[in-house]
Amino acid sequence: MKLAHVSLLEDFGTRSVAVHALMVLAFANAVLAGLFLTGQVGLVSFVALLNLTAGLWVAHSIHSLGHEAAGGEYEGVLNELLDGGTDDAVNGLDTGRFGRLLALVAAVTAVALLTSAQVLPGAVFRIAVVAVGSIAVVTAIIGFLIALGASYDESQRQTVERIERNAETDGGNIDDE
Repeated sequence: MKLAHVSLLEDFGTRSVAVHALMVLAFANAVLAGLFLTGQVGLVSFVALLNLTAGLWVAHSIHSLGHEAAGGEYEGVLNELLDGGTDDAVNGLDTGRFGRLLALVAAVTAVALLTSAQVLPGAVFRIAVVAVGSIAVVTAIIGFLIALGASYDESQRQTVERIERNAETDGGNIDDE
């Protein structure tokens, strides 16, 4: 059964934008709950929403890695939103994509840790630091693998094109010397 509203999510880029929107919504609400709700309700809401954001982030990172390995044309959520492409991967590692990811990971990690310092008591805060740091490292590693995979695929494509061009100019003849 093909439903119109579900078919909108067939494109990986559209799914990615939707997941990123959920992450932004959950993270913003975690920060707001942590800073403005008092008592156990604020603490539980902050931790639950932060965990939801982290779970979405890791799951989407793994989903992106699988999409890139399958030869997808997705270039990141910013390019999806702005409808622009990047050519950074042509000359090596896609540093623009990787740099944007690292900046995003650093910003989200900083906000999560600063809010955690305000909301969580001492022992729980230490656990949060390890958890948030672990998620940041895993996300950075996956982002590096995605950028590296995209660069490798582009290099392979260029090599195949060069071999095909050389075969056409040689007329398909190989000298047996």
